[in-house]
Amino acid sequence: MPLLPTSAPLRLALAALLLCLLVYAGVLALLWFAQERLLFLPEPLPPDTPLASAPDVHERVVEVPGARLSVLELRLPDPSGVVFFLHGNAGNLRSWFVNAEFYRRANVDLVMLDYRGYGKSSGRIRSEAQLHADVQAVWETVAPRYRGKRVVVYGRSLGSGLAAALAARIGPDLTLLVSPYLSMQALAAQHYPWVPAALLRYPLRTDEAIARIPGPVLLLHGEDDAVIPSSHSQALARLHPNARVVLVEGAGHNDLQQFEPYLAAVRAALAAR
Repeated sequence: MPLLPTSAPLRLALAALLLCLLVYAGVLALLWFAQERLLFLPEPLPPDTPLASAPDVHERVVEVPGARLSVLELRLPDPSGVVFFLHGNAGNLRSWFVNAEFYRRANVDLVMLDYRGYGKSSGRIRSEAQLHADVQAVWETVAPRYRGKRVVVYGRSLGSGLAAALAARIGPDLTLLVSPYLSMQALAAQHYPWVPAALLRYPLRTDEAIARIPGPVLLLHGEDDAVIPSSHSQALARLHPNARVVLVEGAGHNDLQQFEPYLAAVRAALAAR
């Protein structure tokens, strides 16, 4: 007597199950090998593209192993400090470095870099460790200029995990996280619960880093953010004894900067001593 029934319907069901498993395994393999293309949406620019036109905005390059990183800096005559800005997962400096006047009025310098493959930065993102090392390398080139001045580390969306990790290492006067995530693992679990957590090569554990930040943390989030729900900011705030959350009514993920309550909160944070 056979161990398993061999009826035609059962054979078809087993074949369908096997096909589903093979498709699932194929999708997981694609996610493993194509993670960079799914997480990062860089917009490259020709090397001769001008990024700076104002006389107080300076363009330069920071050499890192295997790449040259494009950096823009707003440098004021006598700034009270600096905002070291880590941008989100799409675009480049041309689309992110667009509100220099806001920082001029606050009398703070602004430093922003493009990750590998973004804008005029060369190379490719290959690991989370590489991302953290690149951020650290750029910070170290400007840090001596701001000794004794106020340092704000700012991270938006993708950049929030990088900013939290940098802040945990250097201890800025303020860490400003805008539309942050608990971790990329937690965010992926919300949007793609069928994907095993171990598959993610970019866990970006903001939740682990925030607990090690020595100074105050301000979290800003749109209440209507469908990409990274505001519950992430609220959960992060519970992990730090000196964290404050500002939820912006009506704001989503990409339009937060258009709302006056967001601008007012950033303005007040930059003016604080």
